Parts: sequence; C-alpha cells; structure tokens
Amino acid sequence: MMEQETKPSREAAIALREITKETLRPILRLEVAAHQKHFVASNAVSVAQAHFEPEHAWFRAIYADETPIGFVMIHDDPGNAKYYLWRFMIDQHYQGLGFGRRALQAIIDHVRTRPNSQELFLSCVPGAGSACSFYEKLGFVPTGEVDEDEIVMKLML
Repeated sequence: MMEQETKPSREAAIALREITKETLRPILRLEVAAHQKHFVASNAVSVAQAHFEPEHAWFRAIYADETPIGFVMIHDDPGNAKYYLWRFMIDQHYQGLGFGRRALQAIIDHVRTRPNSQELFLSCVPGAGSACSFYEKLGFVPTGEVDEDEIVMKLML
C-alpha cells in the first residue's frame, strides 16, 4: 500500500531544483487538470525536448518544501540576450494555493541573473482555462505577436 502524501502548506518554501535520475519519476507523474492538457505539453515531452537542446534548455522541478509540484523550462540564449518561458506547469493538486505565482517569481528572479537579461517572453493559448490572465497579473503584456495561435507576451526585467 502506498503511503498517503501530505499536501504542503501555503507557506511552504518554493525551490527550483535540478531533475536527476532519482527525482525524474515523480516529476513525470505531475499533471495539469484534464481541461488544461491542451495548453501545455507533458513533462515527459518537455524533458525529452530539453535533452535534445542542451545548449538552450534550462529546466527544473518546482518543489514546495520537499514535495514536487511543478515543472519549468526556459529557453536560455545569453548570446542573443533572449529568454523565453518555454514550459511552466503546476500539478492540478497544487493549483490555487499561490505556488504558481511564487514559482514564477523565482523563475523571473533566476532570469534576472542571466547575462544581458532585459525581457522574458512567453506564449499562451487563449481560451477558457488559459493562463494568459495569470501572466498578465504578474506583469506580462501582449506584444501583439501571435505564434502558432498562441499570444506572445513579455515582461520587462
């Protein structure tokens, strides 16, 4: 019988941690809610893509205390001062607790440490259940660009 996991409290410390062979499986099990699945690729697809673009893919698991709750991947190209939030997800069981906002702030803080960082870009699929309004609340603004039906947004750093 599997042990019952305890849900981290809202006050849990948020950390972006490297994914290792030992920590991979719990990260691959994280999922968004069924109605959100068309907005973001699975973590398995994201990890695979990251391994085929090691020169630009910076990816981490998002933890609340010692519980894995999400995944992030950034396209990191300091040579062109181009930073793009490629993937960002919080597992369905940990949404609505403020973890997403705090994790995104940690991601923004990380990007600010990168060479020549002035802007952080992302794209989001519009529609019911989309994260676009979440990003706007954190200061991202639409650029007017559309990339494969996704609204491109940026945050000035």
